[in-house]
Amino acid sequence: MINSEPEIKVALLQNYNEARIAFNGRYFLTDDRTLEGRFAVIADSGQIVFRDSEGKEIFRQKEILLRPESGAFFTVSDVKIGIDFHWQRTQEQSFRGNLLLSTVSESTFNLINKIHLEDYLESVISSEMSAEAPLEFLKAQAIVARSWLVSMLDKKKSARSSTQLRNENEIVVWQDVNDHEGFDVCADDHCQRYQGITRIISENVRQAIKQTRGMFLTYSGEICDARYYKSCGGQTEIFATAWEGINPGYLKNISDDAEQHPPVCSEADAEKWLRGRPQGFCDTTDKELLKNILPPFDQETLNFYRWQAIYTRKDLEEIIQKKSGIDFGELKNLTPLERGPSGRIYKLKIEGSKKTMIVGKELEIRRWLSPSHLLSSAFIVSVERTAAGEISRFILQGGGWGHGVGLCQIGAAVMASKGFKAEEILTHYFTGAEVQKLYE
Repeated sequence: MINSEPEIKVALLQNYNEARIAFNGRYFLTDDRTLEGRFAVIADSGQIVFRDSEGKEIFRQKEILLRPESGAFFTVSDVKIGIDFHWQRTQEQSFRGNLLLSTVSESTFNLINKIHLEDYLESVISSEMSAEAPLEFLKAQAIVARSWLVSMLDKKKSARSSTQLRNENEIVVWQDVNDHEGFDVCADDHCQRYQGITRIISENVRQAIKQTRGMFLTYSGEICDARYYKSCGGQTEIFATAWEGINPGYLKNISDDAEQHPPVCSEADAEKWLRGRPQGFCDTTDKELLKNILPPFDQETLNFYRWQAIYTRKDLEEIIQKKSGIDFGELKNLTPLERGPSGRIYKLKIEGSKKTMIVGKELEIRRWLSPSHLLSSAFIVSVERTAAGEISRFILQGGGWGHGVGLCQIGAAVMASKGFKAEEILTHYFTGAEVQKLYE
């Protein structure tokens, strides 16, 4: 296992043709030349070109590394966050640490921030949740985020496994961090939200990082692949519904409550579970608490514990065709084939007049059935019909927000507000795992 703090490479922009960067303080090139002020960066013929504010070319290279003078930071304009999700938007963001630009093709480059893990985590914790959240929750989130990242870095050393199955009748896809080349993690929800010093880094966050420095979740002598998301909807999910077909012992299905709820084992169970509202830590409508837990753009998402998505048949046909690239014709049915114990569907049959296909896993299902993404794949399907018996509307009644595997962020924050300590929160969500300090 790890025994010292690593430096990591975080991609802020991927496969861009141009970008605008402002150096706030002096940045040094490898030959000790310095840059300060505003610049345009353009990919041209396999090289990265820097131009000043007047459009004059300053220099060009295939790869460029810039190191900051003490206290300096850089600002990147037009950074997309929440890519393809319903909260997607563009921000100007600022970062400390080294800046690396590397060519990807003749006309594109990656813009990468090289930064030490603990400094990176200060921003992740502030970007993922509100910096004003309870300290014990922030400590738990820091340990989980640190564990996931280092586990992922170790995983990237292994051979990449297939992340999709495609044939005439079935498409099963999941995302894997091993598909990133040239850097360790991206800065968006695909990996972990990382918005540099753009987000307010409170004293609470600094204390959470300081008090948990070098601490990891471990299980059977290995660092846990500790996943997290916003709301489980009452009980957590197992790993194989979202990713490859393995189920680590520390990522079991558990109830997000002091009392145990039975897992979803059938469509009848799913109907009862998702039409009802069993108690759970993440079932909160306390606006003041949510304001102290969630970043502002996440506060725009209401009714996450139980929710509805309603589409006309024609609208859903258009969405599915746009997202899948497949013309199903007139949509006849959506049939869940496989669910996990939280009720999340990981195999769904889509029947149309022209085509019938099976789609999975959970994120691909969420992607196909929404202009952005459904909040989760834990839903039941009902239809409304015209007097002639034709389907007029599809109604998806669901629960939870995210994949449901591992730490339920809203549930964990509510637990902290009730007086639970970070280690109690972690052992609740990660069965049999323990907290271990691996470096000072």
